[in-house]
Amino acid sequence: MAIGEVRAGSAWLTLREPADAAARARDLVGETRSSLPVGAPLRVLDLGCGTGAMARWLAPQLDGPQHWVMLDRDADLLDVAVASTPGIAGDGAPVTTETQRRDITRLGPDDLRGAGLVTASALLDMMTADGLGRLVATCVEAACPALITLSVTGQVDLAPRDPLDRTVEQAFNDHQRRTLGGVGLLGPDAARAAVDGFTRLGFEVEVRPSPWRLGPGQAALAGEWFEGWLSAACEQRPELRAATGEYRRRRAAEAAAGRLSVTVQHLDLLARPR
Repeated sequence: MAIGEVRAGSAWLTLREPADAAARARDLVGETRSSLPVGAPLRVLDLGCGTGAMARWLAPQLDGPQHWVMLDRDADLLDVAVASTPGIAGDGAPVTTETQRRDITRLGPDDLRGAGLVTASALLDMMTADGLGRLVATCVEAACPALITLSVTGQVDLAPRDPLDRTVEQAFNDHQRRTLGGVGLLGPDAARAAVDGFTRLGFEVEVRPSPWRLGPGQAALAGEWFEGWLSAACEQRPELRAATGEYRRRRAAEAAAGRLSVTVQHLDLLARPR
């Protein structure tokens, strides 16, 4: 997702893709393999697929023929996704793809018919409680496992530290929980809400931390992330604009020089029938 925006641009998603790949909990991939159907090509529904990064990361770690159905509301992102598909599975089997422009919160069990896996990445914090509840119920009714990665928890650590860090963090988290169209977003509460929802409906859920760790080698990403993080906080609390002017300049200079280290906490989860 774009920091502070519901619509993510392809430039941002491309910039963050290596950090996403490094952060995801790889041990959940092994657990996912054991939950997949045997003896038939795997059909995967990738929800809010963006530029297709999840398929590029996961498909080569799975064996056997795969067909990925990439769903997103953004036609421009779907064009990027279909132009850079993974191609082959881990054992050399073919991986095919199709795209669908869809509102993933409106999916029903019929949409998951034939699917062996649902995936999503950096998606849940953009959802409402009702939207997430429908998604969880749909997966459970279809008895389809779900691997959902990189859901923010709201915890951020910057080094060197600054007294304003926690103030900005709180304002940003409030922005993530803001109301759009009369309904509130879950923001950093989404991952735990998903765990609770799947568990309540009888699925087994495994959770792993998947933190971004941005250092000198990710200076461009750290700078872009910081600018979006602070801008969203100031949108939520406009009085911060005057209070954070020097803070913004100093942090931007630290990021550009590779002196800013950032840890952004996320959670990955695998939910599957017991």
